[in-house]
Amino acid sequence: MTRLLPVQDSSSFLSTTTIIALTVFFTLLCACIVIGHLLEENRWANESITSLLLGLISGVVVLLVTKFHSSKILVFSENLFFLYLLPPIIFNAGFQVKKKQFFQNFTTILLFGVFGSMISFCLISLAVGAILSATDSVCTLQVLSQDDTPFLYSIVFGEGVVNDATSIVLFNAVQSLDLGSINAITALKLLGTFLYLFFTSTALGITVGFLSAYIIKTLYFGRHSTDREVALMMLMAYCSYMVAELLNLSGILTIFFCGIVMSHYTWHNVTESSRVTTKHSFATISFIAETFIFLYVGMDALDIDKWKSSNASLGTSIAVSSTLFALVLIGRAAFVFPISNCTNCIKRRESTQIQFRSQFIIWWAGLMRGAVTIALTYNQFSKSDTTTEDGALMITSTIIVVLFSTVVFGSITKPLIEAVKLKHAKPAISDETDSPSFEDLRLLFLENGDPNDQGNNQRGPWQSSFRLLISNPTSTVHYFWRKFDDKFMRPVFGGRGFVPFVPGSPSGAADEIS
Repeated sequence: MTRLLPVQDSSSFLSTTTIIALTVFFTLLCACIVIGHLLEENRWANESITSLLLGLISGVVVLLVTKFHSSKILVFSENLFFLYLLPPIIFNAGFQVKKKQFFQNFTTILLFGVFGSMISFCLISLAVGAILSATDSVCTLQVLSQDDTPFLYSIVFGEGVVNDATSIVLFNAVQSLDLGSINAITALKLLGTFLYLFFTSTALGITVGFLSAYIIKTLYFGRHSTDREVALMMLMAYCSYMVAELLNLSGILTIFFCGIVMSHYTWHNVTESSRVTTKHSFATISFIAETFIFLYVGMDALDIDKWKSSNASLGTSIAVSSTLFALVLIGRAAFVFPISNCTNCIKRRESTQIQFRSQFIIWWAGLMRGAVTIALTYNQFSKSDTTTEDGALMITSTIIVVLFSTVVFGSITKPLIEAVKLKHAKPAISDETDSPSFEDLRLLFLENGDPNDQGNNQRGPWQSSFRLLISNPTSTVHYFWRKFDDKFMRPVFGGRGFVPFVPGSPSGAADEIS
């Protein structure tokens, strides 16, 4: 929860301190929105950098007003971040993600998110490695465009989601790890813990998504109140996150996959007006949470108490921060380029391979560190209200890394993409692959024999299907999933094609006019 600094004793229900803090933050949020709109066309700036810099400026003002005694309006809280700010951001990302692009690159995402985090973790060293291995998926939403660079967006953001979960697993494991008895069994236990966390968290999110789709399709709330539809979707999504945290699973993975399932099934079961409302409501809540996070981090960075507690000189702080960031650079390069080249060896089509310039952008865009890193740092190095000198030094050094990586790498990413990607050149990655479309593959199956069709193909339907699976694995899996989805899943859980009719709704009015 948020802890407000007691400026004065007050027995009133709404203290002056609370009102001042909320007023300042709401005013700053409005300022961030206005400034962000004015800088919309500026390729060097984005919402996250604007919010971060505005938070820093506000922190300086508070320092001056309090005569360098305090810059705190709100104290950074892990509960505030993990329970209230992060869930709507990750859910909306899953709800809005281009599912075909995401799952097309799912193997690469897992390799980067899991093995990449572990490689980075080993290079940067144990607990600190787990903290600094957490790529900022929130900042990725700001600097990469899902429409302009769908491949890069799906890889870097998808990696960030899996990466955050991996980092938290590693972080928790290190807390109880005996450094003197690390062996192969310990490594296998760690891997088993992650696999358990990943699959159970994903299954929970998918289950809640299916449950919401079934309930809304069966009970059809829209015939009485579209508000109930919207409320149920929001509450069930948030409930999936809370249940995951209650079971010590990854709430990030759970709510992300819950968002994917809800967008594929639940969203198509509600009325047209509810679709418009949910789409914009989720996006708005996510946007406010993102802006608040960066504003919050910016103001908290100037907490004078932390800097005093570290009792370190400017040179020492810069040296420690530089060392940490250098390890981040090396740790990320150690897995991005090798894993990319390994996947290129497997992919036979040149158009589906990850070219070096794309590898460079993936490496660069993933260097940003944000609120997840700061939250884990507080958890590790801050005990209650007391912090040792070394702990304070690690916290302040991590804050410097976060500020530098977000501002510098965040501002340069967009121009770098335009320069490296050669915007008007033909894409050399799987943004536009030459893989056959669903309709083309359907025709291929009809020619070679579909397992679901009765024919007299001499080669045999399953033999033909296996041959096509080897030559076009992604498209073939997508083909069979579409057939399974249309035949079994959508009749039960709804989805595309299920259009509820409500008198007075936009679709209903249109039908009456026609």
